[in-house]
Amino acid sequence: MIIDTHIHLDDERYNEDLDAVLERAREGGVKRFIIPGADVSTLEKAIVIAERYADVYFAIGVHPYDIESFDITYFEKYVGHEKCVAIGECGLDYFRLEGSDAEKAQEKEAQAKVFAAQIEFAKKHKKPLIVHIRNASHDAKMLLLEHNAGEVGGVLHCFNADDELLSLADENFYFGIGGVLTFKNAKKLVNILPRIPKEKLLIETDGPYLTPTPHRGERNEPLYTTFVAQKMSEILEISREEIEKLSTENALKLFHIS
Repeated sequence: MIIDTHIHLDDERYNEDLDAVLERAREGGVKRFIIPGADVSTLEKAIVIAERYADVYFAIGVHPYDIESFDITYFEKYVGHEKCVAIGECGLDYFRLEGSDAEKAQEKEAQAKVFAAQIEFAKKHKKPLIVHIRNASHDAKMLLLEHNAGEVGGVLHCFNADDELLSLADENFYFGIGGVLTFKNAKKLVNILPRIPKEKLLIETDGPYLTPTPHRGERNEPLYTTFVAQKMSEILEISREEIEKLSTENALKLFHIS
């Protein structure tokens, strides 16, 4: 089976047909789903979905674009929920920094403060991290190391296929592989994939975003993890069944789900 370790089922684009989306996925062999926390405003919706479906789990977190909504007391309300399996997606994202150099520096500092707080929160509650890194590899890596994030580990969900981050495999971090792997311009990820330890590979969609070939331009959904698994199989020259087996075992181990 496959576990979709990063799927935004709380996104409004699934409002009308969530049952059908999940049923298609299950029929295709996708058996577990993890909703990352990106914005506090959708957290309660994610919890409702996780409570409705036995095979859906959720995480609590604030994306670096939504740090204004970070509220540790709100996190404390839900971290003990039986379906809460991780903290994040949290991290650093410098892709959309705007303004003067001083304003950009201020935004970086604010992102770092909230990221560090979520790392410490994860350690306090012994939950793995879901980490988003974009155009900020060095700073994110340094924060993870400085705060001993390896105590709980986690997954690098968006990491620019950056060589610098590969060493985090030794710090109990996994690497989420999604639809980007199937893109024609994904040379960096294609080249780096064989260098990621197989015991650190996970599969994800990041749906409704980053839909894999051959469905680019459409809404992404968990069933399409099958295209990611097939592409991983081709690149690594091992069977798709083995890809599914090892990535599932990795996900069960990291998120402590059965």
